[in-house]
Amino acid sequence: MHRIDTVDVNGSPMEVFMYAPDGPGPFPGIVLAQHIPVGHTGLENDVVTLKKAERFAENGFAVAVPFIFHWWPKEAEMQLKRDEFRDDWTALDMRAAFDHLAAQENCSADRIGIVGHCWGGRVAWLAACHNPGYKALAIFYGGRIKLPMGPGTPPAIDLVANITCPVAGYFGDQDSNPSPEDVNDYEAALQAAGVAYEFHRYPDAGHGFQTFTREDRYNEAASEDAWEKVLAFMHAKLG
Repeated sequence: MHRIDTVDVNGSPMEVFMYAPDGPGPFPGIVLAQHIPVGHTGLENDVVTLKKAERFAENGFAVAVPFIFHWWPKEAEMQLKRDEFRDDWTALDMRAAFDHLAAQENCSADRIGIVGHCWGGRVAWLAACHNPGYKALAIFYGGRIKLPMGPGTPPAIDLVANITCPVAGYFGDQDSNPSPEDVNDYEAALQAAGVAYEFHRYPDAGHGFQTFTREDRYNEAASEDAWEKVLAFMHAKLG
């Protein structure tokens, strides 16, 4: 079960889907950054992201999933949202989601991590660069981290020195966005910035290997191994 809250971000209402384990808590928290495929129709139709939120909640985490495409009408074309996507807006969205989760009685405000897949992987990286309150960051096959998005914004990778929490990454070697070479660059950036990290690479997996709705992408063995690892990582870092 979940509920849908609404928070204000610079005058624009943003839906935040809230999940939690049974009981009063307080629980460690996770902000889950959505991926892009159905961003134009609303989170209520994004079964892949919401199932991930459910699984985190089932494993003891309070979860907030913000609808980061609220700046545009839901019926607007996805390509328009890709073209107009802005990191400055997204940083505000993710801060609002963090603050909303931290304010919940069933969540420990000092034990919140962030997770993202695909487009959401980049968003999660960006959010951690703008918020030292996160205690852990997990990225699943996030591309475009080496690219700027929005006017006057640097590539997200250039902000790596702002990350104050440990990072875990999960990548398929058959992926092209990010490619293995891109992942090497992520790793080099984290090393140069002195950020603690662990990367896990899956030789037989490609992009979206946890996307269980896509037979051409889903890799059950890689997905379940990554689930085991990310849950252990988050429990270890968030307590």
